[in-house]
Amino acid sequence: MPRTVDDLLAEARARYERIHAVLAAAERDVGALIVDLRPSELRRAHGEVPGAIPIGLNVLEWRLDPASPWRIPEIDDHDRRVILVCQEGYSSSLAVARLLDLGITRATDVIDGVDGWRSAGLPLEPFDPARGPRDREEA
Repeated sequence: MPRTVDDLLAEARARYERIHAVLAAAERDVGALIVDLRPSELRRAHGEVPGAIPIGLNVLEWRLDPASPWRIPEIDDHDRRVILVCQEGYSSSLAVARLLDLGITRATDVIDGVDGWRSAGLPLEPFDPARGPRDREEA
């Protein structure tokens, strides 16, 4: 019998511990990397997480694989704490499973995504097109 997206989501989330936005902000403040998976339209409409690096889902593995020639400079080993955020916390959960498959063992995501960030009373910044995304960088 074919699996559903809900099955995939449950399987992904069973592999790691998700975190609340307040903990994500605290971890960012001591060196964790927050990656915003949302397209520019959502970042423009809802704001940006301070310090987050925008990376599209279509290039996520290439930008976060320490062995990739197309990785971002912030990624230097598989042990880096990486926290993914999307708008509501669904696509980020599926993306964490992809990073775990790559050996990025400390990957997680924010429960309820940017919506959870806002609900926790954490600041969001206005959209800044100069901040990204990092999916258009040349190799």
